[in-house]
Amino acid sequence: MERGVLVVGESLVDIVQTRSGHLHEYAGGSAANVAVALARLGRPTRLATAFADDRHGAMVRAHLEESGVALACDPGAVERTSTARATIGTAGAAEYTFDLDWRLHPVPPEEDPLVAHTCSLGAVLEPGADDVVALLGRLRERSTVSYDVNARPAVTGTGPVLVERVERVVAIADLVKASDEDLEALYPGRPYAESAAALLATGPAVVVVTRGADGALWLDDAGPVEVASEAVEVADTIGAGDTFGAGLLDALWERGRLGAEGREALRALPREEVVEVLGHAARAAAVTVSRPGADPPYRHELD
Repeated sequence: MERGVLVVGESLVDIVQTRSGHLHEYAGGSAANVAVALARLGRPTRLATAFADDRHGAMVRAHLEESGVALACDPGAVERTSTARATIGTAGAAEYTFDLDWRLHPVPPEEDPLVAHTCSLGAVLEPGADDVVALLGRLRERSTVSYDVNARPAVTGTGPVLVERVERVVAIADLVKASDEDLEALYPGRPYAESAAALLATGPAVVVVTRGADGALWLDDAGPVEVASEAVEVADTIGAGDTFGAGLLDALWERGRLGAEGREALRALPREEVVEVLGHAARAAAVTVSRPGADPPYRHELD
């Protein structure tokens, strides 16, 4: 049986207020978005997450099942399903207000995944964050560990405690992704390239920085590689970064660069391969921003 991906983190419902003032609800959450994106790209995907047996939880469950995401543990560790109220601005960017409850039921031991991915609130928000870090530490012996910072200062705040929690996940990760806004929230006033280099020095093979319409930066021991963003008419940016991260994993998967056995190869990826990987991720994210909500592409839409 093909080894798959285990995604660990939050699921929620995005309550989106459009520029016209209308409200729409979409199942989402950073980890759920990544899991859905990978499953739609044909990768065997399990999600360790939490949502309740309520109306919003039913939306999340149906969304995951429709996209082929399997649950890796009992999600019923919370009394209510989390929500994020998103207001869409003139450029399609979303501003969020969260109502969250995050904790994680034990993930039954199964065959170790090819890659274990975590992101955003699930990796830093207590009481579930300690369980996430312990799980990733156990899996790292055989799996690539991927981490998308996706900072949410409105929930976590900023400052030394948040930085410490982020950096402890970075230290066990192989692939780290962050936006320039994430890095500014963590390290105010420092150029994003310097912050990326500091994160790389703590141990990952790769740090990728996304910069919205200004493209993306890949940084490893061989130096930086940059690519431009895909030109697209933006509906909103919900799920764009999550899709980009899933696209990175999908492209590396295709090239046999995942799993603990691919760790050294990931550290020395040829420059032309880096450009291809970033380009694939950018194309996937472009599809997501072209339509409302976190609605990642299926494989045939990229092929």
